[in-house]
Amino acid sequence: MHDKPLSQLAGHLLRRLPGASHPARRRVGPDRFGLDEEKVLRFTEDRLDPAEEPRLAQEVAEVLPLGWSLSPRAKERLHAVTEHLGGERRLLEWLDRHPGLPRLTARLVVLMGTLDRYSDDAEVVEALRASRAEDPFPAGLENVLPPGTSEETLGDISYRIDELLFERHTQDATRLALATTDWLRDAARRSAPSSAGISEMRDLMTHLHQDISEADAAA
Repeated sequence: MHDKPLSQLAGHLLRRLPGASHPARRRVGPDRFGLDEEKVLRFTEDRLDPAEEPRLAQEVAEVLPLGWSLSPRAKERLHAVTEHLGGERRLLEWLDRHPGLPRLTARLVVLMGTLDRYSDDAEVVEALRASRAEDPFPAGLENVLPPGTSEETLGDISYRIDELLFERHTQDATRLALATTDWLRDAARRSAPSSAGISEMRDLMTHLHQDISEADAAA
């Protein structure tokens, strides 16, 4: 994974808190997924066989999108792994070292953090409005975007990607993510004159599109 998206988003990456507009109403159900307690214990004590680490990374990637639906014990185990690795950013870097679902999930989480961050950027929202004036429903987003564009639009897309991961529709989440990076990158290119913030968005979307595409191809 390129360092730039991670460095830009430190402190925001796993902020998947349910907002007022996105209650966790669909995320209530049995805790069918979890982390193996013995495996987590050995990992946090640096006793896990290296051959078992990819399986633990797979389990972490499976539970990461489940958020508040996890049982308290599952949350504790995820927290233990995160703390052992040195925090949320290090957790994503660790997942990124393991091809397949772990790497793809890590890169999708980075994109979701980016979208949440830009939701509060008035300049970005205005650039998206201008882009949609020329192309109201960009490819791949026809059934996702509402008619209008507001400060909630990117947050809504982020939530939908997260929801698709939660529902185990990984390929649908990936397709939506790539369509979103294409849209934001195109909107940044159309914006003139391009400010530093819009240029940064264009660069981040270019990096993230490449990262997610590569992870998906190897999954």
